[in-house]
This record gives sequence, structure tokens and C-alpha cells, in this order.
Amino acid sequence: MGQPFPLDLPERPSKPRRVGITHVLDKGLPAGELAGVLETCGKYIDIWKFGWGTAYLDPGVESKLDALAERGILACVGGTLLEVAWVQRRVDEFLAWAAGVGFPCVEVSRGAAPMRPDEKYDLIRLATRRFTVLSEVGAKSAADRMPCTDWADEVAGDLAAGARWVLTEGRESGTVGIYDAAGTVREDVIAAVIGAGGTDRVVFEAPRKDQQAWFIEHCGPNVNLANIPIADVLGLETLRLGLRADTMRQVSDTARRQ
Repeated sequence: MGQPFPLDLPERPSKPRRVGITHVLDKGLPAGELAGVLETCGKYIDIWKFGWGTAYLDPGVESKLDALAERGILACVGGTLLEVAWVQRRVDEFLAWAAGVGFPCVEVSRGAAPMRPDEKYDLIRLATRRFTVLSEVGAKSAADRMPCTDWADEVAGDLAAGARWVLTEGRESGTVGIYDAAGTVREDVIAAVIGAGGTDRVVFEAPRKDQQAWFIEHCGPNVNLANIPIADVLGLETLRLGLRADTMRQVSDTARRQ
């Protein structure tokens, strides 16, 4: 491929990034397919989450961790697996397993387990002794709509307990947590979590293109976005850079002002 022609594009921080993070969701990608994915878009991926309990079952998990580390991508165990361990009173065994396999990062959530916020903060503090911790705020049930003040309090509590970043729940569907049943952003919740954690420390789960475009429009091209389908990583980068109609005008204006 020839050298790309010059365009005015917004500045993107280089790896290891602390902002402008792209966090992808691995739902069971075979280890043999990972090399091709990383060759194509590894430079745009910052965090690779083994969704739910897939890391517990994936026979290629260790080889995948090695390949991700070579690309400077932080591999993370999905929070549901830790919730299962917590319910079964096997947290210490879970953490020992995750460290032994080679995970540098774990997610701490309480989206499905009957866990109080203070119990979650204790888990975060425990996990930070060995791992980089991503926490997650928000329930996985559409029927559980937390008040904005509860969102803000929990984001602040997670950060105080030692989480490096806080994920805001949207699930793979993009229809719960920070979204309504149609997938529309709950703007009052977003304002509350940004007020509590700032855009540098909050990572918004945004599996759908329209949701990604909304956050880029309202928070800028270096907003932190999560639960990105692996096949959509390049597409998200085009949204960040204004190379797609959905964000072309807004991002181009940002680039010209830099």
C-alpha cells in the first residue's frame, strides 16, 4: 500500500494510551484468528476483554495473552467470572488463577451478583495488589435503573478504591445501563458519571455505531469507548478521525482548531 495522502485529522495519543481508549469484547475468537486481527487493527486496540466467563473455557487463552502483550494490549478477564467466584466464595482462587494464566488486568463488577457497593470496593482493593483493575458500574437488567446520584457515587467510590478506569454498563446489546431499551443514550446518567470521574477515567460501553458517534460528537475523538466488536475496530477509528459521514463535520472542525 502506498503512503496515505495528507489530511487534517485530530491528534490521537500513542500507546500506551490513558485516554482515547478502545476496549474490545472477545466473545470467543479462536486463537488461530488473532494474528490476522492484530495485524490489521492491533495498533488501535488498548484493552482486550475476554467477555463473561470465556477465559475460563478458552483453550487458547495463554497463547492469546502472549500475542496481546507483544502488541501492548492490556488483556482483561470479564467481570462476570469474578462475580461467579464471589458468589461461590472462591475469590482468592480466582485471583490466583488469573495471575497464573498471565492476565495483567481484571474487571470488578456487580452487575449480576447481589453485591453491595462496599463489598465491591473491598474486591477492587484486593485485586489492585496484583492487577490493573477496571471496575464497572451499572446493572445488567433493564429493569434496574439506578438513579444518577447512585451512578456518580459508585464511580467515585470505585476510583477511590483503586480502579484505573471505570466502565459504564451498556452490555453487548447497548440497551441497558447508560442506554434506554431503544439504545438511546441517557444523557442525565452520562453527565453524572462524567461529573464524578471525568472523561479521562470513565470508559463508556458503546457497542453500536450510533452510540460511538454520539460520544465522539459530545466528548471528542479521544473519548474512552468499550465493548467494541472486534470487527468494528477500524470502523470506530474512522469515526474518531472524521473519516466517516457520522462524525466527519464535527471531527474535521476539531482537527482544524488543533
